[in-house]
Amino acid sequence: EGELDTIAALTDTIDAAVDAGRAVHLLGLLSPGGVHSHEDHILAMAELAARRGAQRIYIHAFLDGRDTAPRSALASIERANTRLAELVGADNGHVASIIGRYFAMDRDNRWDRVEQAYRLLTEGVGQHTAGSAEEGLRAAYERGENDEFVTATVIPQAQGPVTIADGDAVFFMNFRADRARELSRAFVEDSFTGFERRVRPALAGGSLVTLTRYAADIPAPAAFPPNDLHNTLGEVVANRGLTQLRIAETEKYAHVTFFFSGGREAEFEGETRVLVPSPQDVKTYDEKPEMSAVEVTDRLVKAIDSGHYDLIVCNYANGDMVGHTGDFDAAVKAIEAVDACVGRVVEAIERAGGACLVTADHGNAEQMVNPDTGVAQTAHTTFTVPLIYVGSGNVKLRDGGRLCDIAPTLLHMLDQPIPEEMTGQVLIEPA
Repeated sequence: EGELDTIAALTDTIDAAVDAGRAVHLLGLLSPGGVHSHEDHILAMAELAARRGAQRIYIHAFLDGRDTAPRSALASIERANTRLAELVGADNGHVASIIGRYFAMDRDNRWDRVEQAYRLLTEGVGQHTAGSAEEGLRAAYERGENDEFVTATVIPQAQGPVTIADGDAVFFMNFRADRARELSRAFVEDSFTGFERRVRPALAGGSLVTLTRYAADIPAPAAFPPNDLHNTLGEVVANRGLTQLRIAETEKYAHVTFFFSGGREAEFEGETRVLVPSPQDVKTYDEKPEMSAVEVTDRLVKAIDSGHYDLIVCNYANGDMVGHTGDFDAAVKAIEAVDACVGRVVEAIERAGGACLVTADHGNAEQMVNPDTGVAQTAHTTFTVPLIYVGSGNVKLRDGGRLCDIAPTLLHMLDQPIPEEMTGQVLIEPA
């Protein structure tokens, strides 16, 4: 409580806008999903701005429907509009635009999508106009658009659209980096080439402010800079003089590099990275549920057969990305594709005399229908996930493992000491 008041990146930027009589704009995924953002943070930021004297506060809502039910945004929009009206009055604070995360939060360099979000924010240009965000959402549903795919909708005031203009304070309230990077770059990079920016506002404080650091090369202040993590698995492997490979297609490349390395952008000594492009010829992956799994596997099997790497980290995107579409038949095809690919990987591991763990960090495709509502489920599940050991010997795994146990287990498999920073347990029981 009150912690935001102590963060200069937030308060100084608000104060600059207030002193100039300018507006405060809050961008982000307006959702209780808690995966990329949380609406509580957005509303807390609105309250901070009001406490510091902001007279105009606007929320530009990116709609979820992926980490939440497909059509669940209304409650979040109503809550936001109610709170803004309480803080500064409905004429001076409301949800000023809505657009699905499909556009605003792309992470696959589909700049045509991001451009639609950027123009909505900076020019007030959208496919639709509505008298309120609630009205705009209902119209989107009538068009057959779920939250994730809501097309750019302007919610104007009497004098016209609410746009981000010179001197305004702008805060991007997502806390997860990967889907916030592209839109952020459009605001802050001098040499941006994703699309032509017809308008580039000179913002209060000189920059967009992000909740966390989205990338080391994005020149924007972060309210919460990253913690420096020591002795992550990749760092330990590198410090022991071992080699490692990180491989995934575009949609999960950040997961095996930036996230897996504890928020580190740079490669470790002895680390190689392979990025396989995700399909660009489909709008959603239910149209191509195999994605790039075969290409990833081709590169992965070649790497295993080379005998060059002590540790390989690979992520198959299909179960999650196709699971998010809510299309059961496509999810089945996605899992079948991964199953065939994992079979090839296991054969390569056995040829090499190595060992591997097959697991997941969350579920998705195993439940495609919400048991309470009967509608398609697009969000993650909270079920336990399997852990499968492949290798020689009669190995028995412990029950009740956690994700923090994976790194020490892999170090055990590599016959390497486990650093004290790793507090998880080895999941392989002693012989």
